[in-house]
Amino acid sequence: MSNLVIKIAELPKDFTAIKAIRKSVFQEEQGVDPALEFDGKDEISDHLIAYLNMEVVGTTRIRYLDDKTAKIERLAVLSTVRGQGIGKKIMENALQVIANQNITEVVIHAQEYVKDLYKKLDFVEEGEIFEEANILHVKMRKRFSQLK
Repeated sequence: MSNLVIKIAELPKDFTAIKAIRKSVFQEEQGVDPALEFDGKDEISDHLIAYLNMEVVGTTRIRYLDDKTAKIERLAVLSTVRGQGIGKKIMENALQVIANQNITEVVIHAQEYVKDLYKKLDFVEEGEIFEEANILHVKMRKRFSQLK
């Protein structure tokens, strides 16, 4: 997939494209309330944006909870290009961005049906399945080794 480019988004310039992807995936496909999806935390987060053949196809955001912990949220890939490993590549890039900040652990609230994607990236399930935005989720955590 040499036509895939993933970069740190430039806000506010790239936010229109990010918003369109998240609206398509979360609001239109999954029925998430816009007030939950756009929760006022985008401005304090880093965002990645993925281009396939120069078209925007995916995004995620990274929110730093404290000086040791980051949370990856809002991973979204357009339905028309799913199944090509784009979500995994976005996650790998997000993990690299986080590791470069000397963050020691990453948490996610994974939608239950895609938790295997995160397991492949060494995330471990924590606790019980819970409902968030009327969708089943599971909390997962990944710790980075201190060796660089």
